[in-house]
Amino acid sequence: MCLWAGIFAMSTAFNATPGGVSPGNPTPASGDLHGDLHNVEYARANGAALFLDASIPEGSGPFPAAIIVHGGGWVRGDRRVDVRPLFAPLSRAGIAWFSIDYRLSSDISQFGAAIEDVENAIRFVKAHAKEYRIDPDRIALIGESAGGQLAAMAALAPAPGTQVIAVVALYAPTDLVKLAKTSEFVPKQFRDSLAGTPFEQLLLARLGQLSPIDNIRPGAPPFLLIHGTDDTLVPFSQSRAMCDRMTAAGASCELFPVRGGGHGIRWWEAARPQEAEAYKREMVTWLKDHFAHTSKRAA
Repeated sequence: MCLWAGIFAMSTAFNATPGGVSPGNPTPASGDLHGDLHNVEYARANGAALFLDASIPEGSGPFPAAIIVHGGGWVRGDRRVDVRPLFAPLSRAGIAWFSIDYRLSSDISQFGAAIEDVENAIRFVKAHAKEYRIDPDRIALIGESAGGQLAAMAALAPAPGTQVIAVVALYAPTDLVKLAKTSEFVPKQFRDSLAGTPFEQLLLARLGQLSPIDNIRPGAPPFLLIHGTDDTLVPFSQSRAMCDRMTAAGASCELFPVRGGGHGIRWWEAARPQEAEAYKREMVTWLKDHFAHTSKRAA
């Protein structure tokens, strides 16, 4: 029910206006920062702090970086637990990573604001690139599940100062309209009660605005979509359709199927360990290729 809870909250708050968000201050430190960092405030939203954890490689840098956005159906999730399988492969590859909190939709008036939180995380990392010894021109977004939708939206409609060079989205809901219409996790009686009503049209319009598949643009950063072929929560067809639409628009997209995989990288670790290792290798190789391409272009 988390999927529907998030869609319902998002749609019913279509007039909500996020506000009171400001970039955070860097963790007090002397000199460059390195190693593992915890509870770094990157922004404040309506007086509440938003935090990130980070891991910076040893050495002089500047290192490429990835900002990680956890999933949880937009209503829950944890920046440490849900995306933990991503940390080690990124660190081994010499990629700095920043795993972020964002506003959850337990307060439905704030739903949709999480895209702005991702944007503020990008601004924060870029603003403090020198302290973190990262290259502000080599930043990618990685999002899983609902976090993949947030990362994709932040990349496809970038606000000033939030451009990234690549996006990895794992089993991301990219077509929220189709999910609302067809997902078995949306109660049939609720769907039937809305059919043909003005609220249904408002709901579908808002879902379209927040659907990555309806926001693709020429010149979008390249996407790598990783998706379990047996996912029943967010069907594999969502990523396939997203890649097809991006390719048709002249943007770059690759789709990596996790054979027999359901929904969730932690599930893959336990139930599909070989496939889990394969997607991590693919992710790191793909990121390093795009980081290297950007370095050569800058030179």
